[in-house]
Amino acid sequence: MLGVRPGFRPLATWQRSVDIGVAVLFAALTLPIQLMSSSQVDTPGIAVVVAVVLLSGALALRRLAPALALGIAWVGAVLQIATGQTPYLVDLAILGVLYATAAYGSRRTFWAGLASAIGGSVVATVYLYLGPFRIAGSEGPWTPLSIGTVLMGALLFALTLSWTIGALVRTARRARANRAAQELAEAHAAAEAHRAQIARDMHDVVAHSLAVLIAQADGARYAAVSDPTAAPAALATISVTARAALTDVRLLLAQLRHREGDGPQPSLADLEALYAQVRSAGAQLSVDVDPAPTSQPPAAVQLAVYRILQEALTNAMRYGGEEPITVRLAWHPDRVELGVWNVRRGSLEPGPAGHGIIGMGERAQLVGGVLDVAATEEQFTVTAVIPLETTDDEEGGHA
Repeated sequence: MLGVRPGFRPLATWQRSVDIGVAVLFAALTLPIQLMSSSQVDTPGIAVVVAVVLLSGALALRRLAPALALGIAWVGAVLQIATGQTPYLVDLAILGVLYATAAYGSRRTFWAGLASAIGGSVVATVYLYLGPFRIAGSEGPWTPLSIGTVLMGALLFALTLSWTIGALVRTARRARANRAAQELAEAHAAAEAHRAQIARDMHDVVAHSLAVLIAQADGARYAAVSDPTAAPAALATISVTARAALTDVRLLLAQLRHREGDGPQPSLADLEALYAQVRSAGAQLSVDVDPAPTSQPPAAVQLAVYRILQEALTNAMRYGGEEPITVRLAWHPDRVELGVWNVRRGSLEPGPAGHGIIGMGERAQLVGGVLDVAATEEQFTVTAVIPLETTDDEEGGHA
C-alpha cells in the first residue's frame, strides 16, 4: 500500500484508532495499580510511569509494527528490572505483543517473538528468584529450586501460549489467502475456457455461413448469364443462411453479456440442414452413415460431431470449390468414426493450421477424442475418432 513506511503494516484508520484507544485505556487502568504496588518497594514514580507508557505504547503498535512493538516491550521490561519494579498487570501487554509478532510479523519477527517468549521466561524467573520476591531465601515445605522451576514453567507456558495462538492465526490467514488466490486462478481459467468456447462457436458459425454465402453469390453471378431463374434461388439461400447465422451470433453475444446463457447447441438432427446448405452452395456432397447410431448419443458427442463436420465442410468448400466432397460416419457401440475427404484445387498450396483446424482439435479433445487433419496439394482430409462414453461434465454439452 502506498504511503506505508518500511516495517509498518497497512491498517485501516479504524483499526489504528481501536489499537490506540485500547492502549490508552490499558495505561489508565494499570498506572494507578503499578504506582501503588511499586510504592511498597520504594521504586521512583517516574520510572513506573515510563514503564507503563512503554508497555502501553508497545500494545498500541503491536499490529502496525510488530517488530518495533517487541523492541519497545523489551525496553519496558528491562526498565522494570533495572528499577526493581514488581511485575504486575501492566506486563499483560507483553502477551499481546508476543501474539502480534506471531500473527502479523515478518519471518524474522515471527522467530524473534518465539525467542523472546523463551528468553523472557528465563529472565523473569531469574529476576523474581533473586529480586522482589526473594524466592532464593524463602522457607517452607517447597524448596527454592522447586518454586523457581514451577514459576519458570508457568511463565514459559503463558508467554509461548500467546505466541502459539498468534502462529495459529497466521496459519489461518495464510490458508484463507491461498484459498482466495486459488479461487481467483480457477475463475481466470474458467473465464479463459469460456472465451475459447465462444471463439470456437463464433468461428464455426461465421466461417461456415460466410462460405455458403460466398459460394451462392459466386454461383448466382455466373449462372445468371445462362439461367436468369438461378439468381432468385441463390438469393433465397443467402437470406436463409444469413438469418440463421445472425441468430447464432446473437446467442453468442448474449453469452458474452450473460455467461449463464447457452450458446448454439446443434445436434445430429441438424446435420441434414447442414448438408442441404452445402449442396445449395453448389458442392457435390456424398454422405455415408454405416453403421447408423442405435441409440441417442450423448449431447456433447452430438455437438462435437456437428461442429467438426461443419468446419470440415467449410474448409472443403473453401479449398475444393465444386470438387466432390465425401462424408462418412460410422457409429460403433463404443465410438464414432468421422471422415471428410475432397479433392483440392491444384492452384492452392497447403498452409498452416488456422483457427478452424485448431477448433476442431479442441472439440474432439473436449469429449476425449482425437482428430487428424491432412492437407496436401491434391486432397484435404479430416478424420476423427470420438468415444461414446463421456463424463458427467461432458454430458453437459460443452460448446
